Amino acid sequence: MDNIKLLMKPTAIAIVIPAHNEVQTISACLASVQIAIEPLPSLISASVLVVLDSCTDSTLAIVKTSGVDYISCEERCVGRTRDLGIRNAIASGATWLACTDADSIVSADWLKQQIIHIAQQPTDMICGVVSVDSWAHLTQQTREDYAAHYQDIMGHRHIHGANLSFSAEAYLAVGGFSPLACHEDVDLVKKFEAQNYAITWSNKVRAITSSRLQARASEGFANFLSNLEKRNSR
Repeated sequence: MDNIKLLMKPTAIAIVIPAHNEVQTISACLASVQIAIEPLPSLISASVLVVLDSCTDSTLAIVKTSGVDYISCEERCVGRTRDLGIRNAIASGATWLACTDADSIVSADWLKQQIIHIAQQPTDMICGVVSVDSWAHLTQQTREDYAAHYQDIMGHRHIHGANLSFSAEAYLAVGGFSPLACHEDVDLVKKFEAQNYAITWSNKVRAITSSRLQARASEGFANFLSNLEKRNSR
């Protein structure tokens, strides 16, 4: 990434991760984020903030052991939880925010690819893609239906809170995540579009997300997979 150093001004990146009872997945998530941080050039700082929302399991203990920063809340609303974390990170000096979820794993070059996009063509937001971690418990038809629906290409139009990043300045200007229990990510992208902020739709910025069918958000990704599976299991 040495050639990027000449194109980038010093930047503070914050990775913000909401978590509600994610004891089975958050260790792998945090480990993947740390791997993604390692190749960043020295002039770019990176921090991690977990927002623990109404956790009643051992998620907090795992986060403490990892050594990353965290805050706790009782929102039970992913829009409020994400916004709380983002605003805390911005108050601590973050200029670029990268969002993922506690049940997801980011690629080793997740942050590197974001920096490359910013360096090559300034952008205010990057919408990345996600892959599913396992199809073993799902029908072949569900997998085929998903593949037919999903566009793993540059210029796609998929929106995932598990793989969404943006500038602090633009985030504050549009008012941030709305207090929604689901689709808060789609709502934020629409705000950016409404105010003509530059959005990069990239399949080079990648994450792997859980294929669990027990949804944390009533209309989130797990619910989408669950509905596909129910339809194909009839």
